[in-house]
Amino acid sequence: MDLLELLTPEEMGRADGLAVRAGTSIATLMEHAGVAVAEAIAERYGQRRVLVLCGTGNNGGDGFVAARHLASRGWKVRLALFGDRAALKGDAANAAAQWTGTVEAANAGMLGDAEVIVDALLGAGLSRNVEGEMAALVEAVNAAGPPVVSIDVPSGIDGTTGAARGVAIRAALTVTFFRKKPGHLLLPGREHCGEVVLHDIGIPASVLEEIGPMTAENGPALWKVPVRTKAGHKYSAGHCVSVSGDHFHTGASRLAAQAALRAGAGLVTIAAPSEALYIHAVHVTAIMLALMRDAPDLVEILSDERKNAVVIGPGLGVGRPSRQMATAALQSQAAIVLDADALTSFEEEPDALFATTRRRKGRPVVMTPHTGEFAKIFGFSIDELGKLGAARAAADRAAAVILLKGADTVIAAPDGRVAINANAPSILATAGSGDVLAGLVGGLLAQGMDAFDAACAGAWIHGAAASAYGKPGMTAEDLPGLVPSVLATLAA
Repeated sequence: MDLLELLTPEEMGRADGLAVRAGTSIATLMEHAGVAVAEAIAERYGQRRVLVLCGTGNNGGDGFVAARHLASRGWKVRLALFGDRAALKGDAANAAAQWTGTVEAANAGMLGDAEVIVDALLGAGLSRNVEGEMAALVEAVNAAGPPVVSIDVPSGIDGTTGAARGVAIRAALTVTFFRKKPGHLLLPGREHCGEVVLHDIGIPASVLEEIGPMTAENGPALWKVPVRTKAGHKYSAGHCVSVSGDHFHTGASRLAAQAALRAGAGLVTIAAPSEALYIHAVHVTAIMLALMRDAPDLVEILSDERKNAVVIGPGLGVGRPSRQMATAALQSQAAIVLDADALTSFEEEPDALFATTRRRKGRPVVMTPHTGEFAKIFGFSIDELGKLGAARAAADRAAAVILLKGADTVIAAPDGRVAINANAPSILATAGSGDVLAGLVGGLLAQGMDAFDAACAGAWIHGAAASAYGKPGMTAEDLPGLVPSVLATLAA
């Protein structure tokens, strides 16, 4: 996966163990990790007073090694240990024994003269919240002012979920090893990490074959966008249908349709009630229009199997007619993107929705809820399961790909694969942005992409298009026009 694999703390522990079995000791890995931290600090900061705060686990051992190497470079290093030195065991104790300087007791009142603080207090696999004296120390570090460099993950951040366990360090730089963890990308962990630097410390990539990680950072190495052949024509690039709401709610489906066309669908049709068609007709040219008064009309439209993808939900309205139209779409042969109102309309009877999606037997379904819609339909607690766990459980329940939207969008497939999207800038938080995303996914599905790949690619292209705009004031209408440049970059 081109270093896109993400390892949970448990999987990272297995990677360490497999590296040892292959002949690399934990002591060697710890030495390499400490050297990587010292080098990252030296590259970014001129020589200055540094305070290294160590815990009694292996994360603290990495800190002892980093302190030793910074001191050997001529840095003024103070080292403080939180806890009893007798609690250091094994390789961490051996790393501490190689430190020839003073070991102070770490406390919240000792930070005054530090110009860089190294956080080697806690590892990624927290089992409980940070409380008491440790919490006071973390809060003091955050308030102190100097840049903080965290080893592996900022102390207090759960490496699996990205959650802050009580309180957590806010780092300017996080140095991690072999592969990133989900907590580096999921919020609020991503905000606490600052810049994340990934270092090779000698763990062979072959260990991934035995671990079989199912989580990855979303990016072009995971998928390939469709490429037109010289002999191709518009029908070979698929025909996407965007289902419209009434005449007061046409904009959302039109944004989705424009995005589907820009994503490469050969043809795009907006299906709408007659009053809405007149409004659409004023705004579109290359996009076709079809009369759709109710669910039977949608069935008739989709009986033409060349119409092979449907985006339904944006601006549709919530209620029984929307449930009927979504059900009609799901009973067709087309690939389906269920968004917004098409999902919320099943709030009172989600099992009816899931029964329908489970009967599709391989025909693609992508659901694109934001967290509020997700809670209404699935009932899983994101706070309890974490965003990864909740999205995985939802994908399994619905037998569909779940694109759980947010600044840290998570895409989950029924087979357990999950991708975390981390390229979305904050300017995407604007009305209609989700409609564009649904259309991008629909346009990619129309071209024959697998549902998981289309959802991942759509989310990444969406973020890349907004990044290309790159300034305040972007509206959803700006996004479709930015997509071709992103696709050209991917093709190159």
